[in-house]
Amino acid sequence: MNIVDYIIFTLYMAGILYIGFYFWKKNRNVTDYYVGNREMSPAQIGLSVVATDVGGGFSIGLGGLGFMMGISGSWLLFTGFLGAWLSAVILIPKIKKIDQQNDMLTYPDFMKYMYGNNTALIAALISAVGYLGFTGAQALAGAKLASATILTKAPFGIAPLTFSLIIISIIIIGYTALGGLKAVVLTDSVQWTVILIGFLVAIPFALHSVGGLGTLKETLPENFFSFTNIKTAEFINWMVTIIPVWFVAMTLYQRIYACKDKRDAQRAWFLAGILEWPLLAILGAFLGLCSRALFPEVEAEMGLPLLISTVLPVGIAGIVVSAYFSAIMSTADSCLMASSGNIINDFLLKYAKKSRSDRSHIKISQIATFLIGICAVIIASLFETVLEVILYTYAFLVSGLFVPTLCALYLKKRSSAAAIASMIGGGSLTVALIILKPALPCGLDPNVFGLSLSALLYFIIHKSSQKNNRSIIPG
Repeated sequence: MNIVDYIIFTLYMAGILYIGFYFWKKNRNVTDYYVGNREMSPAQIGLSVVATDVGGGFSIGLGGLGFMMGISGSWLLFTGFLGAWLSAVILIPKIKKIDQQNDMLTYPDFMKYMYGNNTALIAALISAVGYLGFTGAQALAGAKLASATILTKAPFGIAPLTFSLIIISIIIIGYTALGGLKAVVLTDSVQWTVILIGFLVAIPFALHSVGGLGTLKETLPENFFSFTNIKTAEFINWMVTIIPVWFVAMTLYQRIYACKDKRDAQRAWFLAGILEWPLLAILGAFLGLCSRALFPEVEAEMGLPLLISTVLPVGIAGIVVSAYFSAIMSTADSCLMASSGNIINDFLLKYAKKSRSDRSHIKISQIATFLIGICAVIIASLFETVLEVILYTYAFLVSGLFVPTLCALYLKKRSSAAAIASMIGGGSLTVALIILKPALPCGLDPNVFGLSLSALLYFIIHKSSQKNNRSIIPG
């Protein structure tokens, strides 16, 4: 990469860090810090939602799918479109009504309202640990990208990957801990814009390197240009694994709370869905398809980074690399805010005996967010397989929390015992199946079976509680 690319990248990172400093003194209380004082615009929230959901995993993973299966890999982000629109219609009206009556800050606040303290504490623990791991995973992903593109050499004999992890973590933790959700949402909006520009700019140069669209079609199999080049079981697995996230993700609840009212929140979610699919989905998959034509022998997810570093001209490479870092940071900052919100609001501040001022709460939140970020970086630096471990946690979160959440929304009477059993049982089965890797019927994902057990446990225990008139919470 040329010096111009390094300058572009450095200026971009400096601008992102400045946003955190800008909001440092503007947050007046924890409502400001964690939910933006419930006054964020639909456009800001919509861009933040799509940036958070797509993230480093989906943006780079989407390129890998385009490399392996062509344009039909874009169906991965169709799950985001469905998840966003379904939750806008089903979830947001109920959640926003409860929020306006109770001033909620976190997903466990909703679970406490529906099920009581014990259920909320378990939900907070699952969410906090999951998002702590996600933060570390995203920081590690950013460090690997940086060590292969921007920071290939490190001073003082430090390994490039370690040095990259330190630099990327300082930036992510810095603006998130200082600025809170307002900084996160604003940087997410900028980052998604950069992602889109990067993808749009990269496509003509990638096509030119291939030799044009005609040469691309001659080089790759015909089914790479078909939207039906996907197995039914794989499509179902994507749906079952990803759509439930839109109903249980702490990052999304914070953004629902950050909207002024139900109408603004729904507008934000509709916007996010459209931006994910078809726009970003097809662009990302198509770039992966181009990388397959140029570098057919490399590992699938390495095709795009190789395309960026070798094909794009001076200046353009800096923009596209910044775009991919944007994807990583937009997920990392949101995960860090989610984990911080769980630990601070659902554990420390909620059960603190001594009353504190608003400024004191903000300082505690900032310090805690910084320390949580450090913990996430330590996790990332110690475990090379952190991404695999995080997938286990992610599966546990989805399989455990989805059924109790739906039941909380739609059952007139709810059981805390059923919710707890559903969380632990469903999530544990999914993780066990992932670890043991047995042959599953029809090639279905472990989440299918974890969610099924979660639902079964909930309704068995709920029915038993109704008969015995125990642990039942009226709607």
